[in-house]
This record gives sequence, C-alpha cells and structure tokens, in this order.
Amino acid sequence: MTDVSHQDVQVQFAAVMAELAAAERASGRPAGSVRLIAVSKTHPVDRIRPLLAAGHRLFGENRVKEAETKWPALRADYPDLELHLIGPLQSNKVKEAVALFDVIETVDRPKLAAALAAEMVRSGRRPRCLVQINIGSESQKAGVLPDAADDFIEACRTGWQLPIEGLMCIPPQDEDPTPHFGRLAEMARRHALPLLSMGMSGDYPRAIAAGATHVRVGTAIFGYRSG
Repeated sequence: MTDVSHQDVQVQFAAVMAELAAAERASGRPAGSVRLIAVSKTHPVDRIRPLLAAGHRLFGENRVKEAETKWPALRADYPDLELHLIGPLQSNKVKEAVALFDVIETVDRPKLAAALAAEMVRSGRRPRCLVQINIGSESQKAGVLPDAADDFIEACRTGWQLPIEGLMCIPPQDEDPTPHFGRLAEMARRHALPLLSMGMSGDYPRAIAAGATHVRVGTAIFGYRSG
C-alpha cells in the first residue's frame, strides 16, 4: 500500500471510526469515550487537510522537526486542533516540543523530565504529558522499564512537577498485546492517571477492550508512504 488519494483518506478514516465505535460497544464502553489520534508522520499536509475538513482535530507526529514544517500553518487555519508528540524526544528539542505540541506522550527518562520542567517554567506553557512505559522490557525500545515506572512517575509528578496525566506503550510486535495493555491499565489505575494511549492500526480494538482512552492509528488511515 502506498499513499492513498484524498478521497481514500476520508473513506479509510470513516472505516476506522466505525470500527472504533464497534469496539467501544463490544467492550461496554460509552460512545465517544475513546479518542482517535490520526498519526500523520511522514505524510504531507495535503493528506492531512481532508481529515481537518471533515472535522477531525486530533493528530500525532513522531518527530519535532517534521512537525515544525507542517503544523504551524495548519494550526493557523484550525486553531482548535490537538497535536500529540508520540515519538522519542531528544533533550535538545524540548524547547521546540513544548512550544508546538499540546500533549507529549514520550516522557521516559530523568534528563528529559528535568528539561521539560525547566522549559515549562521558562515558557509558561505546560503541555500535558504521558509517561512512556517499555511494557515488554525490550532492549531496542524507548520507555521506562515497568519495574522502575512507579518511582519515575512519582518523581515526574512531585519532584519535577510535570503535568503527568497518563501512560503510553507500544507492546512487543510478536506477542499478544492484550496482557501488556492490561498491565499498563493496572499501572495507570494505581497512580490514578486518567489517560491511556495504547493500540495502533493492528491492535486498537484490543486496546479499547483493555481500557485505552486514546488509540494511535496511521497506516489504516493514510496507507504507507512510498519510497
């Protein structure tokens, strides 16, 4: 699958929204209780505008630099949009990220937490934050290891006084994601955190069943980029 046409973006978005609603019903979740983050990473502005025109306002990007080239102009046209950073954040990009994003989902280490706290004080802007948990303890993935998560979450909230509102994870690709989603949900309950960002194009109905409040879907909406 390569990039799809503008019309196909709208059709595929509608199909995802219908499946999301069905998953809510099947899980006994209230309609509208799960929010769709349309992951627009690597896709140009002309792929995003059809969703904005259709009324969707929640999007996710992986890289600060790419987001800087796309979203300021879109926000000027759609000031009510909500932009999430869902990819790794380097400490040297914290200033730009705090200025651009409404939610930063990938807080995962003390150095980053300290840099975010300092920039929020400096700028006066406080985007909501999620702690990324390396739920499968995979060496190649970012995120706080589960055994260290309780202490890190508490340090982010009370030490650095970050606006931590939830948790995010990416389960191991070759395993059943359901137990991992359940573990993240239990961790969020333990800390009374209301937001759970989990589930992507291949598994978001199972994430909804486990309690996700946000699912991150890109390929099922936009297709794959060619090249």
